[in-house]
Amino acid sequence: MESAAVAQIRFDDRVAIVTGAGNGLGREYALELARRGAKVVVNDLGGSGSGVGASATAAERVVEEIRDLGGTAVANTDSVATRAGGASVVQTALDAWGRVDVLISNAGFLRNSRFEDLTDEQIDPIIDVHLKAAFYVGQPAYRAMRANGYGRMLFTGSASAMFGHAWQANYASGKGAMVGLSNVIALEGSAYGIQSNVLLPTAVSRLADEMDQGFMEIPEFAKSIQTADFSASDGRVVPEFNTPLALYLVSENCQATHGLYSSNSGRYARVRICAGEGWVAPKGSVPPTLEDISTHFDKISELGEFSQPMTVYEEFTAVAAAARKQGVYP
Repeated sequence: MESAAVAQIRFDDRVAIVTGAGNGLGREYALELARRGAKVVVNDLGGSGSGVGASATAAERVVEEIRDLGGTAVANTDSVATRAGGASVVQTALDAWGRVDVLISNAGFLRNSRFEDLTDEQIDPIIDVHLKAAFYVGQPAYRAMRANGYGRMLFTGSASAMFGHAWQANYASGKGAMVGLSNVIALEGSAYGIQSNVLLPTAVSRLADEMDQGFMEIPEFAKSIQTADFSASDGRVVPEFNTPLALYLVSENCQATHGLYSSNSGRYARVRICAGEGWVAPKGSVPPTLEDISTHFDKISELGEFSQPMTVYEEFTAVAAAARKQGVYP
């Protein structure tokens, strides 16, 4: 049975900021937002895939594309990796249109190497452009959204963080942090009409050119690449395949928040961080021993029954339920 037709999702009268919008994923997000009526701040420092250099050309080129299509956009070339730059990105939207409704925090670059070989020059800029930038642009954007009682925030995570990718400890750390940040924003923002989610996009982009294939030295990781089934991915690991889910998550139609979603080869799915039922130590205030943990480690590791706490405190409720189920507490 076919589902009823859904009215076109529009962003008319909405103001959107897309960071890292000069190329790849961000460019596609900005173009589609504009096609659907949004006014867009196209932010891009214009650096390379490894974060070197700067140029106004990338952002201005996308703005020109949007205007040629009849859309509305302005360029911003500030670095999101500084507090002043992040504030300027948001101020660009406020100066042009007086509000901010959507933030897609997408800017980033890659510098990969073995975990034990990563230098401060490979760690600090990656953390700055992924984690700190999410604060530097996110905080002023959040304040503007709160003032209007509405907002949609989308942070770009990565499967490299949630599932693992050799030689990307720095990148995965920055991307993994997006989950914790977004979850807290979703909780605090729920009082002010602000929603927040994380997307794990998959696309072959210019960042792929920065990947040193030395990670093939890790046997298990190399095997996972060599035995992977890519039969459903031909022609589907391009930026455009990520755009529909990204834009839905920042649309007024979407009521989902506090979520983590994967976009890979045309498969769109929610990714869960959950806790198994686990093993509950015997009643009382005496902690179990290491040997107790060893004895029950299989039970601790099971995920047959699991809970998905949406706050720290909901985990306590899940623990009490497990204790009752296992007969430890009435």
